[in-house]
Amino acid sequence: MVKRENDSYSVKEIMQRFIKENNLSKGMQKIKAEEIWNQMMGPGVANHTSAVKLQNKTLIVHLTSAVLREELSYGKEKIIKMINEEFGDEIVSKLLLM
Repeated sequence: MVKRENDSYSVKEIMQRFIKENNLSKGMQKIKAEEIWNQMMGPGVANHTSAVKLQNKTLIVHLTSAVLREELSYGKEKIIKMINEEFGDEIVSKLLLM
């Protein structure tokens, strides 16, 4: 007869273990980067964002408004710092606004 473990785990713990064991953390970071961008920047900026990609510690954001791109370029360092704080780790070191 198989012995059952009496330990109980939350779904979050199980998902974190699965992600770690299957080496999926980079893919999950890419998905989370877009979610964090939309959440942090709000609906005004999210409406003018066409794509968000994370490649080699570079966050690439495609914007549909040149004026917004120029305005956000003045606060790149602050945006990078806020995104890394949200991740809880230094995931982004460079921000490209396109």
